[in-house]
Amino acid sequence: MKFCTQCANPVSLRIPAGDTLPRHVCEGCGEIHYQNPKIVAGCIPEWEGKILLCRRGIEPRHGLWTIPAGFMENGETIEQAAARETWEEACAKVSIDGLYAVFNIPHVNQVYMIFRAALTVADFAPGIESLETALFEEEDIPWSEMAFPVVVQSLKRYFSDRVEDHFPTFVGTLEPIKR
Repeated sequence: MKFCTQCANPVSLRIPAGDTLPRHVCEGCGEIHYQNPKIVAGCIPEWEGKILLCRRGIEPRHGLWTIPAGFMENGETIEQAAARETWEEACAKVSIDGLYAVFNIPHVNQVYMIFRAALTVADFAPGIESLETALFEEEDIPWSEMAFPVVVQSLKRYFSDRVEDHFPTFVGTLEPIKR
């Protein structure tokens, strides 16, 4: 950040009085600009035991598979965000069944909130951000073509929990992949 969104004066990175972390502070009006993690909301939509996945039509990870998910918008709940993202990416309507997983991903400043969901009807199609949508049995999931580690971990946990028909909410942290 270089300029204040309130008065357009330059900002500098410093620790404001009463704070403990460096923040962008306006040199003109004194406005403190906080930058916080983004919330990603999504769901694992199920229909007759199959999971709806989307092949990404945008970056990052263009062409790879994922669950419908995306950044939460102002003025909506996380459940609304998950349902909206499913509609935008897969033209599908879902009934949200409950929070399934929360993943802290501090190295990219994101928090993923993933819900269990059921398709209300088996009617879906690629949305504007998707190249393709399809229902997959567990054994047919294209694991080597998945877009994000958080999705792989969520789906593997989901299939394991589905065996027992017990879906406790999971909270975890994903660390960067070391290459």
